[in-house]
Amino acid sequence: MATNNQHFSHFSTFICLILALLLNIHYAKSDLQLNYYSESCPTAEEIIKEQVIKLYHKHENTAASWIRNIFHDCMVKSCDASILLDTTKEQKSEKTSQRNFGMRNFKYIETIKEALENECPNTVSCADIVVLSARDGVVMLGGPHIEMKTGRRDSKDSYLAEVENFIPNHNDSMSLVLSRFKSVGVDAQGTVALLGAHSVGRVHCVNIVHRLYPTVDPTLDPDYANYLKTRCPDPQPDPNVMEFARNDRETPMVWDNLYYKNILSNKGLLIVDQQLVSDPTTYPFVEKFAADNANFHAQFGKALIILSENSPLTGDQGEIRKVCSHVNK
Repeated sequence: MATNNQHFSHFSTFICLILALLLNIHYAKSDLQLNYYSESCPTAEEIIKEQVIKLYHKHENTAASWIRNIFHDCMVKSCDASILLDTTKEQKSEKTSQRNFGMRNFKYIETIKEALENECPNTVSCADIVVLSARDGVVMLGGPHIEMKTGRRDSKDSYLAEVENFIPNHNDSMSLVLSRFKSVGVDAQGTVALLGAHSVGRVHCVNIVHRLYPTVDPTLDPDYANYLKTRCPDPQPDPNVMEFARNDRETPMVWDNLYYKNILSNKGLLIVDQQLVSDPTTYPFVEKFAADNANFHAQFGKALIILSENSPLTGDQGEIRKVCSHVNK
C-alpha cells in the first residue's frame, strides 16, 4: 500500500511535469520578441528601414510589393519566407502559383538581405525581412507604424501544393475568405481591416475583365465600369502585358480609408472587395472604417501583427538563409 510520502512524491513529480510543460509553452510563444536582434545585429531594423526608404524613392511600387509579400508568405503554413524560394530540381516555387500572379520586386528583398549580410552575416532571416519591410512600407504610404516582433527563421521548403488551400482568391465567397483568415487567428473585423491593403497598388486586367465582359457586373457603378473599360479594353488581356487599374483612383499610393468609401459606392475593383459590402458579417466594419481612418489604421495594425506571428519557425527550426531565393548549401 502506498504511503503518504509516496503519494506526495508522485504528486510533486506531476506538478513539476505540468510546470515544465507550461514553461515550454511560454518559451515557445516568446521566441518572437521585440528588438530580437538588439545584441546580435543592433542596426538590423534601421538597415531594413533605410533600404525600404531608398527603394521606395527609386521605385514607388515597391511599398505595395512589401505588403503583398507578407500576406502571401504568412498565410501559407507559416511566416517563413517560403514565398521567396525559386524553383529548383527538388521543388517548384510558390511564385509559380496563379494565386501569386503579378507578385514582383523580389529582387529588392535580396538588396535588403545583402545590406544586412554586409553588416551582420548569417544573422537576420529573410522571414523577418518580409515582415519588417512590410511594416516600413506601410509607413512610407502614410499608414501606421506597427510594432512587429522578430526572431523568425527561414523555411527550407516551398509549399506550392498548399498555396491554394491557404490564400483566398479574389472571387471566392466571403464565407471562405473569412474562414481562411480565421484559420490564422484573424477575426472578421481583422479581415476587413487587412483587405484595406487594397487601398494602394494596382490590379492586373486579368483579374478585372470578368466583371466587365460580356456584360457589366450589376454591382459595379456604371460610370466606374466605363472607366475600367478604358483601362482594360480587351476582354482577354495578355497576362504578360502590364494592363492594370489602380485600386484607388484618387489616392492610389496613400494608405487611407478611401477604399471603404469606394466600395460603399460600388467602386470596388475585385469581387472580394464588393462582397465586403454585401455580406452582413463584414458590412458593419466597412461602415466603421469608412467613417474613421484612425480606427482603420489601428485595426489593420492589430490584424497584421496576428498574421505576422502565424506559426513562425524559431529556435533551431529552419535556417537563416544566406540568399533569400535559395536554401543554404
